[in-house]
Amino acid sequence: MNPALISRRQALGILGLSAASASSLFAAEKAPQRILLRSSWQTINIGDIAHTPGVLRLISEYLPETEVTLWPSKVDNGVDELLLANFPKLKIVKNKQDLATAFDECDFLLHGSGASLVAEKDVRRWSKETGKPYGIYGITFPPKKSHQTTALSDDQVASAVEVLNGAAFVFFRDSHSLAFAKEKGAQAPIMQFGPDGAFACNLRDDAKAEAFLKKHDLESGKFLCCIPRLRYTPSWVYKKSAVDPAKHARNEEMKEHDHAPLREAIIQVVKQTDMKVLVCPEDQTQMQIGKEMIVDKLPADVRERVVWRPNYWLTGEAVSVYTNSAGLFGNEMHSPIMCIGHGVPAVVCRWAEQTTKGYMWDDIGLSEWLFNMDDQASIDRLAPTVVEIAKDPAAAKRKAVAAQHRVEKIQAETMAILGRELAKT
Repeated sequence: MNPALISRRQALGILGLSAASASSLFAAEKAPQRILLRSSWQTINIGDIAHTPGVLRLISEYLPETEVTLWPSKVDNGVDELLLANFPKLKIVKNKQDLATAFDECDFLLHGSGASLVAEKDVRRWSKETGKPYGIYGITFPPKKSHQTTALSDDQVASAVEVLNGAAFVFFRDSHSLAFAKEKGAQAPIMQFGPDGAFACNLRDDAKAEAFLKKHDLESGKFLCCIPRLRYTPSWVYKKSAVDPAKHARNEEMKEHDHAPLREAIIQVVKQTDMKVLVCPEDQTQMQIGKEMIVDKLPADVRERVVWRPNYWLTGEAVSVYTNSAGLFGNEMHSPIMCIGHGVPAVVCRWAEQTTKGYMWDDIGLSEWLFNMDDQASIDRLAPTVVEIAKDPAAAKRKAVAAQHRVEKIQAETMAILGRELAKT
């Protein structure tokens, strides 16, 4: 018999398959690929919340047949309900049995965006126990830190590089991290700039946002948002733990220095335009900081056009407010990321104590909106830049949208790479 001429029926006979079992075989061959997404680091910061829905949105849009199981660190404070409402097919690991099932069923582990290789131990565990591939999506790989922070030891760096080298791909959310990783010997098959997952976060809560804006007489397109931040997040406040004396001392030393430029920007916006300003938080510790260091220190006539948000919010409401604003400025990173993801102008202020994540603004063409709070010349440019956004919101919008399109192009490239790696499994 000529093998080239073998019929489908003959093939089934040789394999000992019935038509029904053949259908099952072919269906099994077309089973969707399954990703185990290691993400969701905490819920006290709307930026950390945003990482996960951002990556889930990209997967759902570019790889719609792919099934995703989330392996979170935390999805409390109603975040699990928020994720399931937006991604109803999502599975969430809640216990050891769920994790064992995920390890068995999933084809690929994707480490989500974060301040570092956050879940290094878990990636090692996945690789050791399953032998299946993994990839890293949109992380900072921090070099030696400054001031009172603990530097990464050579052993810690080498350990992380070992995990990076075992990945199918590594996307760094800023080019400084990519350069540092290469310097330290990282050589995964694919290593390139890949935007933080939060750029794609599309969670919305328009009803809450509309009620908040109406209550405070904030008209769409007629206000800017301002976010305060201390040099170090005072995590002891929400953890109810002992105060870190070195970090607290540094915060106290620099808090006036770091917020005076924001106040000056607000004063100039109020004096030179008809815009209002909303002082709002990115994490649970920032409401009081905003009141103490910004609102209470403003001149009375300026304060009349400034709204202070006294309570924390979740990502959906925040995004819905940001997209109604004319732009955002302040000492945080992920609210600006979410703004640019929606084409909303956003200014980032950074300092030495932070990782290199802020430099992603250089990578997406927004160098003019990145400010070094440790450099007086840079600080001096802040208020005029914010006023310029307030005076010509249309031009600022065009600049933001151009950056958004750069990000979206790279997101498409990263998803194509993920798709090719999944096809190999």
